[in-house]
Amino acid sequence: MNNLIDETHDPARRSWLASANIEDGDFPIQNLPLCVFEVDGQDARGGIGIGDQVLDLKALALSGLLHGEALDACRAAAQTTLNALMASPPSASFALRKSVSALLSTDSAVEQQVRNCLVAMDAVHFQLPAKIGGYTDFLCSKHHTERNLRLRGSHDGVPPAFFSLPVAYNGRVSSIRPSGQNPTRPWGQFRDANGQVIYAPSRALDFELEMGAFVRHGNQLGEPIRISDADSHIFGLALFNDWSAKDIQWWEQILGPFLGKSFFTNLSPWIVTMEALAPFRVAHSGPDKDDPPPPPHLVNAEDMAHGMFDIDMTASIRTEDMVRSGSPRKLLTATNLRNLHWTFAQMLAHHTSNGCNLETGDFFGSGTVSGSEISSAACMTELTSAGKQAIQVSETEERTWLQDGDEITFHAKARNKGFIPIGFGECRGIVMPAIRY
Repeated sequence: MNNLIDETHDPARRSWLASANIEDGDFPIQNLPLCVFEVDGQDARGGIGIGDQVLDLKALALSGLLHGEALDACRAAAQTTLNALMASPPSASFALRKSVSALLSTDSAVEQQVRNCLVAMDAVHFQLPAKIGGYTDFLCSKHHTERNLRLRGSHDGVPPAFFSLPVAYNGRVSSIRPSGQNPTRPWGQFRDANGQVIYAPSRALDFELEMGAFVRHGNQLGEPIRISDADSHIFGLALFNDWSAKDIQWWEQILGPFLGKSFFTNLSPWIVTMEALAPFRVAHSGPDKDDPPPPPHLVNAEDMAHGMFDIDMTASIRTEDMVRSGSPRKLLTATNLRNLHWTFAQMLAHHTSNGCNLETGDFFGSGTVSGSEISSAACMTELTSAGKQAIQVSETEERTWLQDGDEITFHAKARNKGFIPIGFGECRGIVMPAIRY
C-alpha cells in the first residue's frame, strides 16, 4: 500500500508557475495528475496537469531533463495511452512524479526549458487516459442501496449479499467518453404512467456521481489477487458519471443493468495517482454495529487502517435557461468518498476472487457515492424520490428528472489538515435530445 509521504507532498513546496499556487486550485504541484491530450493536430500524448497548463510528456522526454527510470517512465507516459506507464513497476511512476515535482518547483534551475514543454489547458482536446479493456461498476454505498430499494417498493432492507461482497455488473467499454462529450437521450422499453410497456426516449434520465479506479497491472487467469496485495494493483482514481436511464433500467433489470446504463458514460480525463493520494488516506469505518462483518478473504488490517480516501465530491446542474440568463451552476449534492461501504482494494480483491483476470488499464467504479443525509444523495432518483418530488434548480425551474440541455458537472477534492488539497478536474456532459426516428 502506497502510504509514502515525501517531499512531493510538502505543503510548503511551490511552483514557479503562478497558476499552480492558487489557493484551493485543482492542480497544485502536490497533485501532478496524468492525462492524454491532443493539440494542433498532433498525435495524442500523455500529459501532467499543473495549474492551468499541461506538461507535454513527449516534449519533456525529448528535452534531456530526465534520466534513468524517470526518463523511461516519461517515454512510456508520452504514448497515445497511459497503459505502458501503468504496466511499468510502481517505482517508475514514482520516479517520474519526483523528477517532475523537482523540475516545476521554485528552486528548479531549468524553468525556461520546462516552460517550453507546457501547453495551455484550454488549448488542448482531452482523450480517454487509457485503453480500457474491461469496465466494471460496483454498488458500494449502503445508503444508495437502501434508498433505491425503498423507492422501488421493497421493504426487505439491504440484501444480505451486500454485506458479504461488493456487488457489481460488467459495463460497456465502447460507450465511455471523456468529459465534455455529451450523452444522447436513449430510446428503450419502460412502463409509462398507465403501466403500459412502451418503446420511447427515456423519461427518467439520471446522473450518478462516482469515483473509479484504473488497474495498474493485472493477474493471471485463475489466480486471485489477495486483499493484502490488491492496493498495489491500483494505479489511480478518476471521477466519472454513470449516466442512467432509470425507467429503462428498472424494467429490464432481471439479470442486471443493460441498456439503461450502456448508452453513455462520462469519464474525467485526469487520473490522480495513488502516490498523490497518499496524504488523504483514512481508516475504513467498517460495518455498522448491526451489519454482518465481511468474509475474512476481504479483510486486511492495513486496508482497514488506510484503505479509504477523504475526498469531497459534488454534482451541479446548469440548465439552458440558466445559461441564457448567465446564472451559475446550481449545486445538487455534496458527498464524500468515505460514504462507501467497501474500499477499492476490496472491490479489486473480490473481482479476482474467482480467478477472473484483470488487465492493465481496466477500470472499475465505486457505484453512486450517496451518504446518509438526503443532501448527500448522489443521483436524481434519490434527490426526487424517484421523480415524485421535484427539486428547485433555479428561481423559475424545477426538476424531477434531467431534461434535454441540462449540463451536469462533477468536481472532487481530496483534503487533509496540514496538506495542500488536490482536485480531480471536472467531469461534465450535456443531455442531448433523443434521435428522432
